[in-house]
Amino acid sequence: MPFDSIDLELLDLIQKDISMSIDELARRVGLTKTPCWRRVQKLEKSGVIRKKVALLDSAILQRKTSVFVQIKTSHHNRDWLENFSKIVSSFPEVVSFYRMAGEYDYLLRVLVKDIPAYDDFYKRFIEATSLRDVTSNFAMEELKNTTEIPF
Repeated sequence: MPFDSIDLELLDLIQKDISMSIDELARRVGLTKTPCWRRVQKLEKSGVIRKKVALLDSAILQRKTSVFVQIKTSHHNRDWLENFSKIVSSFPEVVSFYRMAGEYDYLLRVLVKDIPAYDDFYKRFIEATSLRDVTSNFAMEELKNTTEIPF
C-alpha cells in the first residue's frame, strides 16, 4: 500500500500519542476532521496500525531487569520451530522473540523483577525445551527503548 506524506505524518503522530483526538490530528496534518478520520480508518483496515496499546513503566511495575537470551539449537526444521515458538510464546516474561542469522539462532528479551526471577524463568524454560546453548546477557542500564518506527 503506498503512503503519501499525510499518511506518514498521521502514522508518526499516532505512534507517538494514540490518545490524540481526530480534531487534533486533522489540525496537525492540515485536513478537516472527516477526511482525517477516513485516512486513519483506512490505515487501520490496511493492517499498518496493528493495535492500540498503553506503554507501561516496567520499573514501577517491578519488572526492571532486561535479559537478552541468545540461543543455539541443533534443530532446524519447521516442526521444531513451530513447537519452539509455541513454548517461547507461552512464557509471559518473554517480551521479544527473534529468529536470527549469524552465530546464534534465536534472541529473546526477557523482562523480570530481578536475577532470582530470571533464574526461575531459566529453569522452567530449559525444562520445557531442548537447546544446544543458552547465553544470558543482563542489561545494566536502558539508554533507549522505543516502539516508534522512524520515517
